[in-house]
Amino acid sequence: MEGTQFTIPLWLELTAVGLGGVQGALFASGFRGERRLDLLGVAIIGTLIGLGGGLIRDLLLGLPPASLQSNWYLVTAVVASLVGMLLAAPLQRLNAVIVGLDALVIGLFGAFGTSKALSLGVPFVPAVMVGACAAVGGGVLRDVLMSLPVSIMHVGSLYAVAALTGCLVLAGLHEFGVPIAIAGIVGAAVTTLIRWLAVIFDISLPEQRMLYRRKVATETGMIPIVRR
Repeated sequence: MEGTQFTIPLWLELTAVGLGGVQGALFASGFRGERRLDLLGVAIIGTLIGLGGGLIRDLLLGLPPASLQSNWYLVTAVVASLVGMLLAAPLQRLNAVIVGLDALVIGLFGAFGTSKALSLGVPFVPAVMVGACAAVGGGVLRDVLMSLPVSIMHVGSLYAVAALTGCLVLAGLHEFGVPIAIAGIVGAAVTTLIRWLAVIFDISLPEQRMLYRRKVATETGMIPIVRR
């Protein structure tokens, strides 16, 4: 399964698409008030999460999007979104389910993106970038479409950190001769675990306060203000 002979099994990619569709629908179904969505809106968000990561991966690699090469991708994403809608009410209080699915989805798409890039001969660093973009791409598209703050850019998410770490582990194992399928499993597990633990134990990177401190120092006269 090395080199250009490596392909992601269709059933495995459809599994990731389905899980993404369910997670996206569960997420979208939780909004109330002015942000509440109708059935079509929830289905669109679920489908976007299910297909977004793969679309971004293939576009970065200059490949025809895999989701347009088979009927099953869109069908799976839409059906999974409908399932997510049906599960939204009974799982309304089980936020851990949404978090768990979210962690698993970014892990799978990160592993698929990095593995596919490496199999095409993409160098180490760009391959990791492709995987990370594939992992978080669906969430970014979701946030932009719903006019929400982009989650990966705010304190407490660890989306990008988890995705980058898992993709780095995958690419590193591949560099040491570990079969790419095994490296992919390990990389996906690492991303999923980091994201899950970050949410459970409220782990985050330190906030970036440098600009705020400079603003306060300027206003209080602690540093000179240079005017032309």
